[in-house]
Amino acid sequence: MKKSILFFLTVFVFSTIYGQKANFEKAEKFSVSNMREWVGDLGVQGNWLNDVDRFWYSFKTSDGKKFIMVDADARTKEPLFDSDYMASELTKLTSEPYNALDLPITNIEFKDDNETMTFEVDEIEFTYNIRTKELVKGDKVEEEDRERWKNYSPDSTWIVFAKDHNLYLMEADDPDSVEIQLTEDGERWFSFAASAGDTVKDERVRAAARWFNDSQKLFVNRRDSRHVEDFWVINSLADPRPTLETYKYPMPGEENVPQDSLSIFDVETKSRIDVDASKYVDQALGGTYFGAGGGFFMGDSSDKLYFIRRDRTWSKIDLCVVDTETGEVTELINEVSKPYFNTRYARLDVIEDGEDLIWFSERDGWAHFYRYDSEGNLKNRITQGNFNVGSISQIDTLNRQIYFQAFGREEGVNPYYPMYYRVDFSGRNFTLLTPEDASHTFNISESSKYFVDNISRVDEVPRSVLRDNNGGLVMELETADISRLEEAGWKMPKPFTVKAADGVTDLYGVMWKPFDFDPEKKYPIITHVYPGPQTEPTPTRFTFNNNVPLAQVGFIVVAMGQRGGHPVRSKHYHTYGYGNLRDYPLDDNKYGLQQLADRHSFIDIDRVGIYGHSGGGFMSTAAMFVYPDFYKVAVSSAGNHDNNVYNMWWSEVHHGVKEVTKTIEEEEKEEEDIEEQEEADEDEEKEEKTKTVFESRIPANQELAENLKGHLLLVHGDIDSNVHPAGTLRVVEALINANKRFDMMIFPGMRHGFGRFSEYFNRMKRYYFAEHLLGDYRNNVDITDF
Repeated sequence: MKKSILFFLTVFVFSTIYGQKANFEKAEKFSVSNMREWVGDLGVQGNWLNDVDRFWYSFKTSDGKKFIMVDADARTKEPLFDSDYMASELTKLTSEPYNALDLPITNIEFKDDNETMTFEVDEIEFTYNIRTKELVKGDKVEEEDRERWKNYSPDSTWIVFAKDHNLYLMEADDPDSVEIQLTEDGERWFSFAASAGDTVKDERVRAAARWFNDSQKLFVNRRDSRHVEDFWVINSLADPRPTLETYKYPMPGEENVPQDSLSIFDVETKSRIDVDASKYVDQALGGTYFGAGGGFFMGDSSDKLYFIRRDRTWSKIDLCVVDTETGEVTELINEVSKPYFNTRYARLDVIEDGEDLIWFSERDGWAHFYRYDSEGNLKNRITQGNFNVGSISQIDTLNRQIYFQAFGREEGVNPYYPMYYRVDFSGRNFTLLTPEDASHTFNISESSKYFVDNISRVDEVPRSVLRDNNGGLVMELETADISRLEEAGWKMPKPFTVKAADGVTDLYGVMWKPFDFDPEKKYPIITHVYPGPQTEPTPTRFTFNNNVPLAQVGFIVVAMGQRGGHPVRSKHYHTYGYGNLRDYPLDDNKYGLQQLADRHSFIDIDRVGIYGHSGGGFMSTAAMFVYPDFYKVAVSSAGNHDNNVYNMWWSEVHHGVKEVTKTIEEEEKEEEDIEEQEEADEDEEKEEKTKTVFESRIPANQELAENLKGHLLLVHGDIDSNVHPAGTLRVVEALINANKRFDMMIFPGMRHGFGRFSEYFNRMKRYYFAEHLLGDYRNNVDITDF
């Protein structure tokens, strides 16, 4: 009798706790694509007209799509045109019917008179005068010029391009297309072409060149990768035979890494200056590993070029200027920033051709703007305080003011919300322009008198307003229409704050619940992770993401930051993971989940899942290995599990690279004639020489694979040339060697993102968590046959 009762209780507990039924149908209903269809526009993109404070925008709600013209000075908002009239006129001209509630008008452009606009409908160009209401049908729009090799000068008189890895010029209006060759020393992997590995010989291709603003000169930051080791992926889907893709890929601590050079070309004389900017071993010119051209800046004229130079450890940064006539380089600013300089927001703004230089620095532990003169002398700090500046939206040189975003300045406001401010060059008159406790975007007029402010957060309906340059409200523009979403049963997610494992640092997150949430039930919790350090997984704006359908399966889903994450917070915060690239985010995530479980009785802390992509794939697998008794299930996609086979830039800046001076013994023979040399073979002199090398070794996930206790799904694209599949396969080998059961899925023909397989992956992810956190095992073969 006792055994029967015990068996009954065991079955009852398993069925009620681990045998919950997954709601895949609701997950499908609230797919990202469906939610986007149910909601129109979430914000206003103001398209400012030339030289006036007027702008137009389009906005779609359940009532239809409207086109609006706003006159900021007059405080008026009216239709850009009558949609019924426009639909009728289009039908008259084309004989095709049009829906006035959803006109397919695209590519609106106003001419200089600010009355005449052109637009496209069904690949036909039309011209419309908003004053006379005259609509004229034009010609069929020709396919966009796909000749990407053409890089026009700002005044449109010259074209620069590359051919066979060398640099060429051509007059834009030359009917004979006479090519003017500027270089002869270009070659594959040390090329003047944008694609340094291009094997095309005689075709014109895009050049790695940038024009000066006055069109008189151009420059090329050429990178020598000839000695960098090759990396490979195999495209198994290539037809008829799989193909091998070869590319250069420097890894952390390697000796042969890209070497930068800088060349400047004069258009009139066709002369060339190769700039000697050498200072550090394995230095970088431009200073960054992202963005178009890196850190190169210029004023209105082409007499000088400013650029960032950094050492390989990323801790030494110089702002330099080169005289483009002589090639002479002058170092204006030198900074040592340990453990590394935050190049994510690094910038220089050249004012009045160099009379003022606006420079970004974290020298006091916070990101701020500093004002220098043309000689590199500090004039004044522009911003200061325990907050971080971000991007600059506009510089008003007439009034000597800066409009910019900043994070964490306002008490009680989420520090990840971009707030916008205005400040004088002198640092005075610091003014908050966007007061709401929300995320803001900023679209300012050319006159700097007005701006469109899109106000959004995850738990509020987005709205758009027009403000003046003091932050005063001029008018309400639009509010997003989420009525269809709410009718379907959608509910807002909930922001939350927890402490980091140090007990004092605030971490910010968002929680998604099932829309049929029952507070009396216990739900598994899944944490969506990304370790940073350039961003975090927590959304700050009203958005649709895959955490919504995942929650509908029957989970509590959360995303939160951790120390070592986003650089919009303090230098101490975002560099926390330096030297510990594998393990640093785990304690904070675990402690945050435990706090949430303490607050909410509906969270079952014994059923914890974790997932992430790229760095999140790396982090989710590491969590399973470091805390195998806490994290029970993980889906890890495209993870850089072994950063020793990831690119040198990411790994060396965020984990660290050590500069080492080694002594090398070399045998040198005396400069003697042949007879004397033969006699002296046994008396060779030894001389000590030194050599600078760089060393880096990063802890990898496979080193802990034997710790796995839960369920792990590893996913990767087989031609991922960013995070190579080698990292995942090294974990696979370690798991096999440790006799561990795990799951693996390879997406053929996919790179770092999963493209056309993304929805398949999301469904498989939901199945995997349902099986191992809910105990709902399905045997259907068709993935959508629930």
